[in-house]
Amino acid sequence: MRGDMVPQVVLDKLELLPLQPGCYLFRDAKGAAIYIGKAKNLRHRVRSYFQEGSSDTRAMLPLLRRTLADLDTIVVGSEKEAAILENNLIKEHRPRFNVKLRDDKDFLSLRMDLRAPWPWLEVVRRPQPDGARYFGPYPSATSARRTLHLINKHFQLRTCSDTELASRQRPCLQYQIKRCPAPCVYEVDREGYVGQARSVALFLEGRHDELSGELERRMKEASRNLQFEEATVYRDQLRAVKDIQEKQRLVGDKDLDQDAVGLHREGDLVELAMMYVRRGRVTDTATFSLRGVEVEDDEVIGGLLRQYYDDLLEGTTREEAASLVPHEIVVPVLPEGAEGVAEWLSERKGRAVKIVCPQRGDRRKLLELATENAAHAFREKKRASDDVAARLAQLQQKLRLPALPRRIECIDISHLGGQDTVGAIVALRDTALDKKRYRTFHVRTVQGGDDYGAMKEVLLRRFRRALASPPPETPAQVQEMVLDDSPEVPDSEAEAEAAMTDVILAPLDDTDPWSLPDLLVVDGGRGQLNVALQAARELGLTTLPIVGLAKERENVAGETLVDRVFLPGQKNGIALRPQTAALSILARARDEAHRFSNKAREKLGKTRRLRSSLDGISGIGPKTRKALLDALGSIDRISRASDEELLAVQGMNARTLAALRGALAEGL
Repeated sequence: MRGDMVPQVVLDKLELLPLQPGCYLFRDAKGAAIYIGKAKNLRHRVRSYFQEGSSDTRAMLPLLRRTLADLDTIVVGSEKEAAILENNLIKEHRPRFNVKLRDDKDFLSLRMDLRAPWPWLEVVRRPQPDGARYFGPYPSATSARRTLHLINKHFQLRTCSDTELASRQRPCLQYQIKRCPAPCVYEVDREGYVGQARSVALFLEGRHDELSGELERRMKEASRNLQFEEATVYRDQLRAVKDIQEKQRLVGDKDLDQDAVGLHREGDLVELAMMYVRRGRVTDTATFSLRGVEVEDDEVIGGLLRQYYDDLLEGTTREEAASLVPHEIVVPVLPEGAEGVAEWLSERKGRAVKIVCPQRGDRRKLLELATENAAHAFREKKRASDDVAARLAQLQQKLRLPALPRRIECIDISHLGGQDTVGAIVALRDTALDKKRYRTFHVRTVQGGDDYGAMKEVLLRRFRRALASPPPETPAQVQEMVLDDSPEVPDSEAEAEAAMTDVILAPLDDTDPWSLPDLLVVDGGRGQLNVALQAARELGLTTLPIVGLAKERENVAGETLVDRVFLPGQKNGIALRPQTAALSILARARDEAHRFSNKAREKLGKTRRLRSSLDGISGIGPKTRKALLDALGSIDRISRASDEELLAVQGMNARTLAALRGALAEGL
């Protein structure tokens, strides 16, 4: 990089860089960190970014150099400290050019308290120091719930909470299908029940050989005591454990726990597979998808190791960390600072942890197996993405939309006899429910069951929120909001599907929770559609695609009319055949909006019925209301109290007294 292209402040700092290990932060003109890295030798590492003829050919470097305005460094005592500091800085600043593995979601664990009278397994987000046993964390919610289902199927533990257990008066379905002995209702041998719980603990710890021996001993003992039904239960459990052992592929040393990382890449699309090998057997695999990756494979692996194990070990005790961290991590390429990461993990585990990149032998075969899993996951996710894209393209063609409707919102109005009117808006993102964008509106300006007026009020409020939101700050953000190679409106469904072949849906921008959707659906026919169009036009939103979805009904001749979509400026609705992709997407949005609006209306009605008559009086908040009721006991006593008695209550003054007297005169 030519010296005249480097900001002078950076050139000055390059001359003074230390030789110690530490972290460096590249900043843009606004002072925001755009890239954070660690180094064993800060001087050598940072200066390599700016040397002519450098061997560093990472694709992100030219853009990084053009964006760079300043440089900061932090010196630490060792590579381990540099690895820990780098992870903390990345979590704090979230720089653009660093790999982001996950959205800071907690891993799931299974919790069981063996001290409880009737232990049970429950899914939890974060283990607590409460003396209970925790199993996991599991790499995905699917993995945790699959394990829980397996336990519930083969081991007879209750599935209800402590509250349900205490309040239940008759056994539930789990008892009927012989998956729970119903300690909530019947007298159950507690010793035998706790034995089942301990068997579950052995199973979850992976101690299958020990569990098999214990189950075989119990089966034979029950058979000798002529308890054949109980012996049958132990026999079935023993078979289930052996089936699981057979399904777990033997791939390595039985005395070694390993995590193997597979990587599959196509351009800037990367799929990572983390394969868990415990005691020589593959127990599970987790996959992670990365989009828009601008760094090389070694940095991708470094980001995975840094973020994955930091999230995994956060909040764990030393004993829990020792069981979670493997003896060895097998990677396809060694990232910079691997020694520091290994030292940090060794400290958490309490014994040496290695990070290795094998070239031959059993470890290489394990790495190839993990890579196969990454490639398979990439193909499966791409196939699912292609299917979503094809369905959206079909909907785009059917409704003649200008863009692929990746974000869809649907509005529904709900009320009960003209009271508790609520408007609800639900959202779909690439055909899946996007609950972060669900919104409810308490209708204020209309009453008495005026659905049209309520819909217009809700949409005006929703549109104003969108117009008040700031636009994306950079062109890069705008680019993320559209589909790569977005096609024009196709003329037929066949062309729609063909146009979506090999198209990858780009990540959507989630920075603005009020951004307008690609398509707005109103629950209803032409009348509801016209109201929505009027609300949009009043605010100048003339290009927002809006359609109405009318439910299936019968006409005067008794003929069944299928669901129809009404488009602006078109008298007759478009009939959608049952089981078509277009109808399934729209119907899902409509049905979810109907469910969500009814739920919101029920909640509003419950709140209204339970609230105090003092609510809504100017100057009387929750504290003053509580003080009045504590001092005088009831609304009737408050209405008969003298001014002196009311003013003696904490929080009351002349102004609130006048407001209270006025409300009492109007009958509250």
